[in-house]
Amino acid sequence: MIRKSFILVVFGLLIAALITSPALAGTKYMSGSPNITASIAGSNEFTPGTTVQMKVLIQNTGLNTIKMVQTGIVDRDDVPSTAKMVKVTLGAGDAPVLIKSDPQMIGDVKASNNSQVTFDIRVKDDAKAGTYTLPLTIEYTYLADADQQGTDSLTYRYIKKELQIELPFVVKSAINLDVLSVTPENINAGGSGYVTLKLKNSGADTGKKAIAKLSRNGNSPIVPVDSTVYIGTFEPGQTVDTKFKVSVSKDGEPQTYPLSVLVSYENADGETLETPVEEFGVPVGSKVAFTVTSPAGETSPGKKQAVSVTYRNDGAATAYSAEARISAVDPFTSNDDLAYLGDLKPGESGTAKFEISTASDATQKTYGLDSEVRYRDALDNSQISDTVKVPVSVVPSGGIASLLGNPIVIALLLVIIIGAGYTIHTRRQKQVR
Repeated sequence: MIRKSFILVVFGLLIAALITSPALAGTKYMSGSPNITASIAGSNEFTPGTTVQMKVLIQNTGLNTIKMVQTGIVDRDDVPSTAKMVKVTLGAGDAPVLIKSDPQMIGDVKASNNSQVTFDIRVKDDAKAGTYTLPLTIEYTYLADADQQGTDSLTYRYIKKELQIELPFVVKSAINLDVLSVTPENINAGGSGYVTLKLKNSGADTGKKAIAKLSRNGNSPIVPVDSTVYIGTFEPGQTVDTKFKVSVSKDGEPQTYPLSVLVSYENADGETLETPVEEFGVPVGSKVAFTVTSPAGETSPGKKQAVSVTYRNDGAATAYSAEARISAVDPFTSNDDLAYLGDLKPGESGTAKFEISTASDATQKTYGLDSEVRYRDALDNSQISDTVKVPVSVVPSGGIASLLGNPIVIALLLVIIIGAGYTIHTRRQKQVR
């Protein structure tokens, strides 16, 4: 009897658990819908002449106010407060901007959640300072109702909604920089020169305490020496000439290399700003190089002789106060290894004379002696050329010494002497007889 009662109690508890179990109950939302808002994430202040990625925050503050849970209800796949298939489109309106991005699809945004979308925009160069509005269009779909038929089917009714939101957009007081012309002076590899830039404020505002700043671009061989020029007040439409001193490394090739310039200034609000960087090209001429055009100088063993060497300027710039120096090495020595060439324009030549002594045991052949040319560039900086080889040939000495050094001549002389001696001896013998 006790066992039968226990079984009945357990069975009753199981029935009660099945009836009250949430697993058998469905959820139905009686009200609720999305509530979409939007705002610019971060600062909404932008500078004319810039391209920026503007981030827009999309928020859903919708609520589900009535929720019913009971048996026999089929669960809905969607919640009324969820914004589905959200599409965001940004327009320019009357703001001085160009919208570079297409409409953005961001998917579903659930209640109490947010999503961020990015638009590329270009603030026009001539944009005037002020506050503007950008029209933002948001399109989405949400579940308005779900009708249940029986215990196993639902009919959904979705509503498509579109709303317009005005985003406040602030353009800062700023100037806009244009590089109108570039004038290089004496820009050659291995030397120094000047670059003059004609700059224009093409913006709509005035920059105070403006300073033009020149900077190296990447690995360009052109390096600014004087990198800043003070402009002062930079009015809209005003043009100024700025002159910068630059140097060029020796490995620069005769071609055009980039440089960069910007202007820092104070705007009407007292903020210190910088214009976007403007890049421009500067042509570089070939470095000053010298070539020996004269034939090989000649000297003889044991002799001290003058050797003439003609140098030609094959570069693209004038070499001022040029001096040639030769390095004498064994079997040569020199107490007069420096010669003045003067000013040599591109393509011009100058001749140097060096006194060279040759060792008596020097091998007769052509040697290559190192020489270099020291000169001053257009800015009066001292420069030294690359090493230039000077050919010098060691040849036999001329005159009697040269003849006596020839074994054939010596043999002939011996034959003549012996023959003459024999002849004299024969004549004397005949006279004695």
